[in-house]
Amino acid sequence: FMMMKHCTLRAMLPHTRSLRFISKSEDVVLMNGEHLHRSKVMTIKKMNQRILGMQYAVRGQLVLRAAEHAKALQRGDPRPFPDVIYCNIGNPQSVGQPSITFVRQVLAAMMCPSLMTTANFPSDVIERAQYLLANSNGLGAYSQSKGIEVIQQSVAKFIQQRDGYPANPDHIFLTNGASEGVKTILSLLIRHTYDGVMIPIPQYPLYSATLAQLGAVQLGYDLDEAHDWALDSTSLDNLVVEAQADGVTIRGLVVINPGNPTGQVLSLENMRQVVDFCQKHHLVLLADEVYQNNVYGDTPFHSFKQVVMDMNSPIELVSFHSVSKGMLGECGLRGGYMELVNFLPEILEQVYKTLSVNLCSNIPGQVCVELMVNPPTSGSPSYPLWESEYNGIYEALKQKARRLCEGLNKLEGVTCNPSAGAMYAFPQIKLGPKAIKAAKQQKVTPDTFYCLELLEATGICVVPGSGFGQQHNTFHFRTTFLPPNEKITEVLDRMASFHADFLSRYPLH
Repeated sequence: FMMMKHCTLRAMLPHTRSLRFISKSEDVVLMNGEHLHRSKVMTIKKMNQRILGMQYAVRGQLVLRAAEHAKALQRGDPRPFPDVIYCNIGNPQSVGQPSITFVRQVLAAMMCPSLMTTANFPSDVIERAQYLLANSNGLGAYSQSKGIEVIQQSVAKFIQQRDGYPANPDHIFLTNGASEGVKTILSLLIRHTYDGVMIPIPQYPLYSATLAQLGAVQLGYDLDEAHDWALDSTSLDNLVVEAQADGVTIRGLVVINPGNPTGQVLSLENMRQVVDFCQKHHLVLLADEVYQNNVYGDTPFHSFKQVVMDMNSPIELVSFHSVSKGMLGECGLRGGYMELVNFLPEILEQVYKTLSVNLCSNIPGQVCVELMVNPPTSGSPSYPLWESEYNGIYEALKQKARRLCEGLNKLEGVTCNPSAGAMYAFPQIKLGPKAIKAAKQQKVTPDTFYCLELLEATGICVVPGSGFGQQHNTFHFRTTFLPPNEKITEVLDRMASFHADFLSRYPLH
């Protein structure tokens, strides 16, 4: 039939020697040198609308505008500031944080084994590189889909030493950063559009974006800003009632501890309330713990694994960790892991199957996970330098967190809770009716208007609080305290000058 159809068409168009027979999905056909246009297959209206609805504020409008300014400065174009200071994302090494020497030496030795004989590497660097090469197929080959087995074992040992409870290496999956693990678990958890997941407000946009992509219901529970962003169990209970009334089936609860963007560290009491809540409502607990080494206040970090085991709870728990944060800051290596606790064996098989579609996570990232959880120990040749670098980065972050929050609190109409953990401050800003009206005229949220004005005047790139979620009629922005100390001084000076000018043009009352 198709041959007859083609012959008939050729008979009808005898002079169209350049005619191509195409499917309806093609957008152009060439006929006698002329283009006959058809509508595109991919248009905004004819694409996956869930993707269209995704938002990821930390790489959004302000970052694009900041990049334009940076390029203009490189060309020598005039700007009212000497440089762009990126405070929008937790990307430590992009703003000057140094890498840890031990990590880079082991990676270099594995990437180019001849360096083990020609470079002056410490003996423990060579021993670690040789051990990892002997127990893998090298950096250029796939590993098992769960990851290199000896690295899974190192992660399990790290978890046991941290929490006092054993960890099963077979229940540990090495991933491309924590984000891949989060998206994998959410994709398995969500069955249809009536399934929902509870996420903190404010939250890291990975969660809202992934749930939007999956077509799931986002159920935001408010953190209590007046009490250092503590988790309010009453807010959780109220949200369950609302969800049930709307016919939503709640499947899981996300906790980010230490918090992003809020910087709080949960108390043990709060954590026990969360576990009890998940057990009461039969929810999977997703514990984002990538900032567990970034703790600067008096409240120590406790893992949800420890709390679940202490309480002898049967809840299903997934914990995430990453090499991108902490003192390593190796965002570009995309290394991470997740541990699954109290899951059925058949679910573990489905997680394995899902990850195996991508074959494995990248091998340098896996090696970096090994070096994060199994660093040099006292008495080894690399330990003195590792300890000096690690503690130097930690103390600098702790000092910058304090300085930034103190500086922000000096601004009129700005209040900022202390950053007890993570890499961010999340100040609340008061905006007057004139600023809100100007924002409406520009068709942006008021906090976006403030952040755009800040960028245009100072070159400082921060993220509006609306990108993370915030209570109605409150306005915030998120800023990192990752730039070097001298840059933090500049950030505070530029912000203070801008803020005073902004309030002169847009008074609070």
